[in-house]
Amino acid sequence: MKKIGITGGIGSGKSYVCRKIAQRGIPIYSTDDHAKLLMTQDPQIIEGLKQLIGPDTYIGGQLNRSLIAQYLFSDPTHAAQVNAIVHPAVKRDFCSWASRQTSDIVVQECAILFESGFATTVDITVEVYAPRDIRIQRACQRDHATPAQIEARMKHQMDEEDKRRLADICILNDGTTDIDKQIDMLLKQISNR
Repeated sequence: MKKIGITGGIGSGKSYVCRKIAQRGIPIYSTDDHAKLLMTQDPQIIEGLKQLIGPDTYIGGQLNRSLIAQYLFSDPTHAAQVNAIVHPAVKRDFCSWASRQTSDIVVQECAILFESGFATTVDITVEVYAPRDIRIQRACQRDHATPAQIEARMKHQMDEEDKRRLADICILNDGTTDIDKQIDMLLKQISNR
């Protein structure tokens, strides 16, 4: 089985590419979705976050998102502390999930593939790339945000050019280049490896 990690910055279209791959019958693991689920179900994460942030981290069995957000934004080192609790559980969950799949190829969709160390859980890394102006336009439409708000979010992400250099393969999602052809070429390359 080959494991592909797909990443890309805000507005790059990584979820769009993953949906197109899923249409070809390939299982997709959304790291964001699974992390959110694990934060409410995994006993190690729950206990770790309670010890780190306090007993009010969970109210009635639900994650106190406003408290988490307040904690994360109160100090730049706090995100690393939370990630040190959550990321190992997500890595274990991905590996367990992948081992249960019957497909020859599985995909992990992860916005922070390189930053989080999740690239170590996959065989091939793919960057979905789009020019900055297109990414801003897409994210503004999707999130009903202003360009300034999107640019502020981008400042907290790894530079797209750095991701391109780290990735094994790049898919260009500029609105004119054929995505389906690129996906077919990617899957053919992976099958031939």
